[in-house]
Amino acid sequence: MTEKTELELKVSVALKEFVETNRPSNKVKPNLSAVTTAISELPLTKLEYWERYIRDEYDNALASGHSNKWAFWQKNTPPVTLLDLCSWDGFRREKALRAIGQTVLNRFFLALVLRRLNDWVPQVRQAAQGILSKVLVNSEPSYVADAIFFTLSHWSSWKRVDDSNRNTLLNTLSNREITNHLKMKLLYSSSGPLVLVMSEIGRTCFLDSSLEVIAVKAIQPSLRAKAYRSLFEGKSSWFAGREWEWTDRRYGEGRRKALVATRILTIKIQRLPTLLLAANDRSSLVRRVAAEMLIKELDNLSDNESLGLAKKFSNDPSIAVAERGNFALKKLAGGTLF
Repeated sequence: MTEKTELELKVSVALKEFVETNRPSNKVKPNLSAVTTAISELPLTKLEYWERYIRDEYDNALASGHSNKWAFWQKNTPPVTLLDLCSWDGFRREKALRAIGQTVLNRFFLALVLRRLNDWVPQVRQAAQGILSKVLVNSEPSYVADAIFFTLSHWSSWKRVDDSNRNTLLNTLSNREITNHLKMKLLYSSSGPLVLVMSEIGRTCFLDSSLEVIAVKAIQPSLRAKAYRSLFEGKSSWFAGREWEWTDRRYGEGRRKALVATRILTIKIQRLPTLLLAANDRSSLVRRVAAEMLIKELDNLSDNESLGLAKKFSNDPSIAVAERGNFALKKLAGGTLF
């Protein structure tokens, strides 16, 4: 048996203390403050693990703290609290959701509420849908931003979330404070599915005005490349599902083809200055995008501008960038029909 980490120990101790001080026979409203403090430190990146851990530890604490076979007349069913968002019991998960007021005072519990939109029990999903709008509007914007960031990075695999819930979540980004928090996370996070998150946010126009800043200043190279591509193409794109495509009907062969949806951006850029910025980026991923865009823009640039950039790319240490630079030089010299 492996030793528990410091965070695991904090959560375990808080749950045991909660069970001891909030017995079912008590008529005092359960006080979750100590548990909330401990859980607030948990990272959302491991939400599924922590949900399972809290459920198991809470069940163990209840089993050791509430069982009294001699006092069988006492009520041994614990009251429904936010901890029941992790419960095995769908009835308790539903009751926990319906007991939530106007706000959720913890980013972890807020993420669990959003996770319940994909719950396998229809009544639990309905309860989560019923409170979704009010908790997103009334909760702390930084908590909402963190919970939305987590959700956007996972919901392409959540098959039970309907379009109305997706739209409700995305419309929350009209709150400038929430959008600013998300922008900061995109700018200063060095790992994670940032491209996926930005693609999902790209369904709306709320981040359009920040794309140039993200393209220049984001830490993650693949995110900068995605931002530059969106700016050059003048549109955002995102994964919109899959459809079946026949490759050979005679033999019943086919494949599932990815569908990509797009939206025209609400901003315009100065193409040459933006191209120069991308061409001098420290990452070959970004320079590759710039080289591709140079090939597309050759007819819209002057000969000197095109030739200078093509030579720069042809001497790039990245083979992929250099190939595109050489292709641009051949095209300028009339050596290719494409």
